[in-house]
Parts: sequence; C-alpha cells; structure tokens
Amino acid sequence: MTDKPYDLEHATLKHLTQAKPDVAILPWGATEAHNYHLPHTSDVIQARDISKRAAEKAWRQGARVVVLPPVPFGNNAQQLDQVTTIHLSTSTAMMILSDVVHSLVKQNLDRLILVNAHGGNNFKPLIRDMQSSFPVLITLVNLYEMIPELVNELFEEPGDHAGELETSMMMYLTGNKIDLSEAGSGNRVPFKLTSFRRPGVWTPRPWRHSHPDTGSGNPEKATYEKGKRYVEGLIEALSEVIVEISKARKGDIPYI
Repeated sequence: MTDKPYDLEHATLKHLTQAKPDVAILPWGATEAHNYHLPHTSDVIQARDISKRAAEKAWRQGARVVVLPPVPFGNNAQQLDQVTTIHLSTSTAMMILSDVVHSLVKQNLDRLILVNAHGGNNFKPLIRDMQSSFPVLITLVNLYEMIPELVNELFEEPGDHAGELETSMMMYLTGNKIDLSEAGSGNRVPFKLTSFRRPGVWTPRPWRHSHPDTGSGNPEKATYEKGKRYVEGLIEALSEVIVEISKARKGDIPYI
C-alpha cells in the first residue's frame, strides 16, 4: 500500500477506487533557458514538487486530492532562439486543458486546480472558455503571485526569471545542487522606445536582446535558507486552497 495515494506517480487503480479523489491538481511549467546556472526544467520542477508537497499536507488534513503528471511545456514564443526551449502555443494549451477537463468530468471529478509556475502562461481566458463548456470548477494558482508579503520579507532583488528568488527556490528543491559560480548577472537591457514605459502599454520582450544571459534579475544573493522559507510558505498557502476546495459543497460560490 503506497503512502502517497495523492500522487499518480505512486497511486494505483486500487488506491484511487478505495479513496476516490474529488480534486485534481495539474502542475504546469515550461522548458526554457534559465540563465547559465539553473536547469531548463526549473518551472516544471517547481510546479510538480510544490504541488505534491502541498497535496500531501492537504491529504493529511482530510482533502481527497490527486496530483496529475505535470505539463512540461509553456508559452515561450519569444525564446525560440535558445537551444531546446520548447514553445507551446495558446491554441495547443487550450486543447490540452480541454482534453484533461473532459476526461475528469467523464469520471465525475469536477474540481481542478491548475498550478502554474511559468509567467509566460496566461490561463485566464482559457479557463473562462472551459467553464462555459464543462460543469467544472477550475482554480488557477500562479505560484509566483501567491505570497507577495514573504517575497518582500526575504528577497532584496527577487527578479522575474532565474534571479534571487527563483535561484533560492531551486537551491532548496534540488538539495543545494545549484552552482552559483556559473550564473550570469541577469541584467536587463531596457527598451529604447519610451512608450513602453507607460502604464498600460505592453509588448513581449525580445528575450535574447533584452536578457543576454537569459536571466532577469541578479541571483548572487540567493540562498538555500531563503528558498526553504519561501517554498514552505507556498506549500502552506497552496495546501489551504486544496483543503477548502476539497471540502466545498455544491452551491458554495463559486462552486455552483
């Protein structure tokens, strides 16, 4: 008997029929360059590992939850000139999500938590469309937006890609196997066109030109201890979400 019936890498049909889940978690990451010191699959590792640890914590509090295998690719249209960066178009992401939701609904599993670890993924329009087509509650959790108060407490210069924050996370999640001596400075080359500095004016960054070492934010002050505190904070916050959604009853808005 597995001690991880909430994890599809361990659970069997017997486990899942004996304790049928009512909430599924879909970790979603990306495969892209992360400066010179972090693995390409950093976002996948973060989404998968934090989902599993939060699910374990929630399971022990009575939540009936199961973690699905992670989706390893995300929207990386501006990074395709980086070796082995894999781009998943929005239309493809929509079809993957639709097929997952269709499968779960067929099994009377109508609660899905999408745990996203990649800033380039934009799921809100997809979820709006999906919930108009299926009787399902889809909850989006963007890990990097969950606990801003702890970000402000722990990190001097968090960065938004392979910087102090993400490097600290990966130090903890990999057991301190990150070699900071390999890291670039993570400097960003600002846009020359000043219109894009105005609030509400946006275009994607041409990543190779804006971020020569592919990082965004200096990782030099990253530490294992900062990563541990931050990841544990994410696990706690996500587990609370899982428990509440698992215990919800039909009619508890927005679960209708």
